[in-house]
Amino acid sequence: MADNEFDILVLGGGSAGYAAALRAVQLGFTVGLVEKNKLGGTCLHWGCIPTKAYLHSAELAEDARESSKYGVHTTLESIDMAAVRDYKDKIVAGKFKGLTGLMKMRKITVIEGVGKLTGQNTVDVDGTSYTGKHIVLASGSVSKTLGVEIGGRIMTSTEALEIDYVPKSAIVLGGGVIGCEFASMWKSFGVDVTVIEGLPHLVANEDPALIKILEREFKKRGIKSNLGTFFEKVEQDDSGAKVTLADGKVFEADIVLVAVGRGPNTADMGYEEQGIPMDRGFVTPNERLHTGVGNIYAIGDIVPGVQLAHRGYQQGRFVAEEIGGLNPAVVDDVNIPKVTFTEPEIASVGYTEPKAKEKFGEDNIEVAEYNLAGNGKSSILGTGGIIKLVREKDGPIIGFHAIGKRISEQIGEGQLIVNWEAYPEDVAAFVHAHPTQNEAIGEAAMALAGAPLHG
Repeated sequence: MADNEFDILVLGGGSAGYAAALRAVQLGFTVGLVEKNKLGGTCLHWGCIPTKAYLHSAELAEDARESSKYGVHTTLESIDMAAVRDYKDKIVAGKFKGLTGLMKMRKITVIEGVGKLTGQNTVDVDGTSYTGKHIVLASGSVSKTLGVEIGGRIMTSTEALEIDYVPKSAIVLGGGVIGCEFASMWKSFGVDVTVIEGLPHLVANEDPALIKILEREFKKRGIKSNLGTFFEKVEQDDSGAKVTLADGKVFEADIVLVAVGRGPNTADMGYEEQGIPMDRGFVTPNERLHTGVGNIYAIGDIVPGVQLAHRGYQQGRFVAEEIGGLNPAVVDDVNIPKVTFTEPEIASVGYTEPKAKEKFGEDNIEVAEYNLAGNGKSSILGTGGIIKLVREKDGPIIGFHAIGKRISEQIGEGQLIVNWEAYPEDVAAFVHAHPTQNEAIGEAAMALAGAPLHG
């Protein structure tokens, strides 16, 4: 093939795009990967990885404050936010170097520049045309702002990850995953935080049992919230920022974080001109991620559903295998694991109790909760919380929901249980090591199977 011709041409080098490229070359395809910024996309540079680096620093600050509870007397002198940012930058740089090297090793042609779909098998990159027998659209997402002008004291998560000082106070617009993670992090750094959420609850897509605990724990930590009323305007001056709500309430702080979700990055990319099916900026492929146009597929955050890096990885692998004729299994969004890295952490996969009752009928659902107060390792860590399992009556477990310190590490077994359609009796028979938080899953399964041991 010519240098600008490929079996598969991927538009976007984020989690979804580079996963598709990596799997495709394993299957023997030649791959061109177009990226206008940096390989790894939002997740690596402005999302998952940098925020979790900040959250680790925040956890250390919280532990230093609370250490006397455990007989260790430490003093928290200060938070050096510039140093925290440098630590984050080193983590990101290391992962970026590794990813760049992996692309070279796998002989994936990375095409730097702004790509635009110009035909059913062509993409223009800064004036040069590239051809792919198959094209994969993976252009990712951008922060929503709902018309709020970003700059100065008003920022999205991207700008918030670059500040080199600890603000005295912050307003977080949005009580979803991003907003709650930043609120939790800043509180650990000593910031006076207020979360403003237009919906009645924080992390509204989670199971009500988890939402109740998170809201209670946030209140206990001193994170303030105003729920059920949307904001009307955001203003700033030299001394601070101000948010006015639809009901006339006014909140003031040093900075405002606009964390109202992320939208698809599809503007001016030629999608609509080529007949790609769209809805409010999202590409709407069929369940096998084909757009219905030529040999063009769409994956990742531009496809409606949960915007998660590991969903992008999965869809990238899926499309490469679909093109390769392997007929991979479709994974529904409900079975994609989710983690919110607040303090306490949330981990969930499958149906919430209300969604399960809605789908299967109220009388066809059974649930069990195991309180982490009975779990030895959780007591050692000083955390409360629950493991909640939802099952179809006399059937498999269809929902796993957990909240507690470090509970994100239990999502692996949770997603295996749900995706392999395990029965409570199956899980109850497994031996879960003691003393670990993991054994709380076994306790919940035993309870759901009708034979609780410690419950």
